[in-house]
Amino acid sequence: MIKYKLKCNDCERDFDSWFSSSLEFEKLKKKSFLNCHFCESKNVVKNLMAPNILNQSLKTEDKISNKKKLNIKKRILKFQNFIKRNFEYVGDEFAFKARSLHYDNKKNHKGIYGSASKKQIRDLQDEGIETQTFPWIEDKNN
Repeated sequence: MIKYKLKCNDCERDFDSWFSSSLEFEKLKKKSFLNCHFCESKNVVKNLMAPNILNQSLKTEDKISNKKKLNIKKRILKFQNFIKRNFEYVGDEFAFKARSLHYDNKKNHKGIYGSASKKQIRDLQDEGIETQTFPWIEDKNN
């Protein structure tokens, strides 16, 4: 399979298309089976393309990037475990429970965590109820 960048000479828009080989492209072009994805014109030509060459430095950069992503994921999972051990999970009832705790006169409650919509979070903050948003990821290894 080969991917070509194509250009329509009528609407002057670029698009990509896959072909089984360069000969296949030529056959389809000769038989007028190629058309523009945008204006349906048959006036389509190959556009300039840059080869996709991976060099060793890019591979090294990818390894470093993947290592950083893995490190971030480990930190998030560590913090999630801390939250699970030290806070009460209230699920979708987070906004309701947060209000209940905030307006209760007894201030020695265990913290809570759960899920809420952006609107619910904004409403809580407008009422002076402190909330924090934290990225939650599923640990698929466990």
